[in-house]
Amino acid sequence: MTAVTVAPPSPNLALNQLVDQRRAAGDHLVHLAFGEARLPVLPQLTAQLAAGAARSAYGPVAGAQDVRDAVAGYFTRRRLPTDADRVVVAPGSKPLLMALQLVIPGDVLLPRPAWNTYAPQAEYAGKRVFGVPIPAECGGVPDPGVLRATIRRARAAGGDPRLLVLTLPDNPTGTLAPPPVIRELCAVAEAEDLLIVSDEIYRDIVHHPDTTPFLSPAEVAPERTVVTTGLSKTLGVGGWRIGAARFPAGETGALLRDAVVSAASELWSTLAGPMQQVARYAFEEPPEIVERMRASARLHGAVARAVHRIAVDAGATCRPPTGGFYVYPDFEPLRGRLAGRGVTDSASLAARLLDDSGIVVLAGHLLGDDPRALRFKAATSLLYGDPQQQEEALHADDPTRLPHIAGELTRIAEAFDRIRAAG
Repeated sequence: MTAVTVAPPSPNLALNQLVDQRRAAGDHLVHLAFGEARLPVLPQLTAQLAAGAARSAYGPVAGAQDVRDAVAGYFTRRRLPTDADRVVVAPGSKPLLMALQLVIPGDVLLPRPAWNTYAPQAEYAGKRVFGVPIPAECGGVPDPGVLRATIRRARAAGGDPRLLVLTLPDNPTGTLAPPPVIRELCAVAEAEDLLIVSDEIYRDIVHHPDTTPFLSPAEVAPERTVVTTGLSKTLGVGGWRIGAARFPAGETGALLRDAVVSAASELWSTLAGPMQQVARYAFEEPPEIVERMRASARLHGAVARAVHRIAVDAGATCRPPTGGFYVYPDFEPLRGRLAGRGVTDSASLAARLLDDSGIVVLAGHLLGDDPRALRFKAATSLLYGDPQQQEEALHADDPTRLPHIAGELTRIAEAFDRIRAAG
């Protein structure tokens, strides 16, 4: 029999299953390892899902005209003029990202650290992955100068970097790249003939959009940027699997779109009809959708900032979160104390938090970070309680003062204090 190589499962999904199993066994864990926007589903979304039940035919691979029109309108309202022929919808943005890895030749340049799916997808597509550090001032995207140097080293080593993946706002750091950095990265992409995939699934979760400018690479380098998005993070329907991609205008964009549609025809055929009904409604952004996105961004921001304060008070360095629902603390200032308890890297730090305090985090090395670093990702979006408590949190002036959220924050603070007292 031919040998089969089995790669490890996605670490965040594996940890989520572990949490479910241990909670079923009676353990009280604080789950910070899974980036699901745990929010109640809007009744209007459920009504659209039911209304779409009759959409039982396969339909076009790229998606029905009405859905693609809605997605085109969504992007156009965000300074990215789009027509429906440049849109593809899919069962989540993850398959679209995988399809792009399959159809774009060459190797891939990734932020370091980055969402834990980018690198495995590139490897499944037969690509080499070259990581580029993301200094705090770059807001979760590669340092432009280091990107240039990385491209030179990659080519000297026989690599062929052609694709740059960015996340705006960033997962895992919860920060947003400032416009000048985006412009510099686009200049590098132009000079080095790179395609850009801009994963903007967190775009509508900028905590203070009036004071935090968002610049998409598609505004600066429109002819070489593909933008992906979805509904899982903004509307809490991750299990419904609804994603979309916007392709560039012109010949290159048309070729890319056609290649992705061809791959989709063999991989997922089309987005399920009921989900297309939901997608059309959501991407058209009626007032109740806009209000829910604003309320969820306020909630995510308030709780993420609270966890950030806890980490800093415990002695960690941590970038202030400005988008999404993540914080990325670094306990390097406590290395000496932690070493006395056998904590010397991200894996042992995550294990200590779980064993001592029942806090589940995603260790930095699982995101491509330096394994020796004392960093981890904490996803704060699972702290909102049951559906009734989530609804209460969405409308609270200060959700961190609600008893069910305050109790979880206290447990996190106690766990981080135990780290500070180590040694």
